[in-house]
Amino acid sequence: MYLHLGQNTVISTNDIIGVFDLDNTTVSRHTRNYLSKAEKEKKVVNVSMELPKSFIVCENKEEKVYISQLNPATLLKRFSSNKDGGFKF
Repeated sequence: MYLHLGQNTVISTNDIIGVFDLDNTTVSRHTRNYLSKAEKEKKVVNVSMELPKSFIVCENKEEKVYISQLNPATLLKRFSSNKDGGFKF
């Protein structure tokens, strides 16, 4: 199954480790350090043309962090309504 993150970016749901709300999680110093380290290592993919609301941690062959303008609740709805394996835009 696949999940559309915005800006023509689609990822496999099998690769998702977690979906996180940027407002709530970046309060933690550990999360800020993690995102900063990922950015320095060129693992961050920004798929947001607007104010980012979430980040999605994925691992296929290597770990990637996607920054999305969609909030986590929207991504969860897309995932839940996409059980048939098709695309949800």
